Amino acid sequence: MSKTAGVIGGGAWGTALAQVCARAGLETTLWAREADVVASINTSHENTSFLPGVELDPSILSTADLVEIGGCDVVLAVTPAQHLRAALTAFAPHARPGLQIILCAKGIEQGSLKLMTQVLAETIPRAAPAVLSGPSFASEVARGLPTAVTLACPDPGCAEDLAELIATPAFRPYFATDMIGAEAGGAVKNVLAIACGIVEGRGLGRSAHAALITRGFAELTRIAVALGGEAETVAGLCGLGDLVLTCSSPQSRNMSVGLALGRGQSLEDALAGKLSVAEGVATAPAVRQLARKLGVDAPICEATAAILAGEVGVDEAIRGLLSRPLREE
Repeated sequence: MSKTAGVIGGGAWGTALAQVCARAGLETTLWAREADVVASINTSHENTSFLPGVELDPSILSTADLVEIGGCDVVLAVTPAQHLRAALTAFAPHARPGLQIILCAKGIEQGSLKLMTQVLAETIPRAAPAVLSGPSFASEVARGLPTAVTLACPDPGCAEDLAELIATPAFRPYFATDMIGAEAGGAVKNVLAIACGIVEGRGLGRSAHAALITRGFAELTRIAVALGGEAETVAGLCGLGDLVLTCSSPQSRNMSVGLALGRGQSLEDALAGKLSVAEGVATAPAVRQLARKLGVDAPICEATAAILAGEVGVDEAIRGLLSRPLREE
């Protein structure tokens, strides 16, 4: 009997991961909040709202009823980070004890400053958590282009089993045990991608772009380690790898927001008309608060959050970063 996978979240990334699961031979059910997404996937095998133009495996079934996800062998939670608590709370009555839930959202919850594993522990405490993160654009994954990610789970054997469960010839999970590092890398890199977009949009050059990625990675590492993660983890796919991808391509939703801001658009205009969520916009203020709480120096994240909040202009923020005291690297 084949294994079953449930995906909670019908956006681009959730749809892409449903495609991965189906290609891996899992009977896959995708839960989506939007009725038109459910209908589109079931009738035309395409998510016309969030992933248009990509033909989906016809075996993927979509539903608007979370009951149909509860019986799955493994569940992937792929709603945006700021909506994960609500989604998991709604799913909790249908989740059996010990259900393996792979968290695929990249962010830090506003207000509580919690990582997604902490949100899961509060909403479905008897679930078995794992984290999937790494350099991956939804459209490329859905089309079957080669992708490598980190799959972190506290139990090494479980991590290996999960990696083998969802791996395909084009989707390669590397397993790890450091969930905190995997989560921190995915969350902070989204904020840094906005900063890189601002640098690009302002025309500050490739040297500035490279410097920002490098110094941003130092901030990301400090935050991850302060949270209890390992520097070695974020030096891999879920940190450095994801940072390089999202800071180097306008295809990144977060970098595209930064590009617009760097070119003089308002945040409201930069976000106008976009269905997909740029996680870094909501995560930036949470990262700023969290860094302060942890006593971690994170000037690029601070400046990005200040720009997004309208506290400083782009040029003022750049001057502030460039006028910081000289120091050892």
